[in-house]
Amino acid sequence: MKKLTEQYGKSLDMVNENREALKAIFPEAFTENGVDFEVLRQLLGDAVDEGEEKYGLTWHGKKKARQIALLPSLGTLRPCPEESVDWDSTQNLFIEGDNLEVLKLLQKSYANKVKMIYIDPPYNTGKEFIYPDKFQDNLDTYLRYTGQKGDDGFKTSSNTESSGRFHTNWLNMMYPRLKLARNLLKEDGIIFISIDENECANLRKICDDIFGEENLLGVFAWQRRQNADSRNYSKVSPDHEYVVAFQKSSKAKLLGKSIDTSKYKNPDNDHRGPWASIDLSGLATKDQRPNLHYDIVDTSTAWHKLKSAFLCFYGIIL
Repeated sequence: MKKLTEQYGKSLDMVNENREALKAIFPEAFTENGVDFEVLRQLLGDAVDEGEEKYGLTWHGKKKARQIALLPSLGTLRPCPEESVDWDSTQNLFIEGDNLEVLKLLQKSYANKVKMIYIDPPYNTGKEFIYPDKFQDNLDTYLRYTGQKGDDGFKTSSNTESSGRFHTNWLNMMYPRLKLARNLLKEDGIIFISIDENECANLRKICDDIFGEENLLGVFAWQRRQNADSRNYSKVSPDHEYVVAFQKSSKAKLLGKSIDTSKYKNPDNDHRGPWASIDLSGLATKDQRPNLHYDIVDTSTAWHKLKSAFLCFYGIIL
């Protein structure tokens, strides 16, 4: 391993980085006092969302969670040669510490350089978990913010929303970490996140917010047990867990079985792209699945047959 040198112990200032990136695109939106949001709104045109009601996931603490990801860390990574293996020749790096602080410290050296990230966060099964983020609220603070407890300490609502508090804490913990993880990814980078049914929907939504809904690669389901779970109180056994995959941009590629595109053509210049005609016959025979088979009527002869039958019937009546 290369010789370590001491550097200024402050992580990357992402607020300044974001400001400089925006200034490079829209220099006319900047004045000596900062950003002129009115000019920026004009430059963005219809892309500005001015409505009060917006589609998306929100919760108490989201604004603070976004800010916490931008605050620089004053922590320092300290080497431990005595606890390492092959210190002088290893190509690997193992970091032990609070993941939020570590993610911030990695920004300087690894921003936009990581090809793949896999994380296995808490699944939020209902038990309280505490993270040392300063904005994390306890139950009493949560009840006051949500109007369920007055300043006198008495509850003003019978619904304590304990599950809502658990979701709030989990979202506040996950959001800044995913935000920082995205900054580490290369343009063709991918992140895989393990989760179960407790927070799968919320995870999808915050990833839509951070990575963009269009960058969802897929949600992989895998069977985690063969026998029924003893905790299936709803009589539905949660036998599966999930891995949510998002790409940083459309440049990402997943290895897999290639699709044979040789049978797809576009002779009529369809704007949707190449297409192929396929056999619409059912997989089962008419004897096996008679309800899936229907006679196709030849419209060119059907009317003549119906007319002849009508005339014959009309003549009999007369």
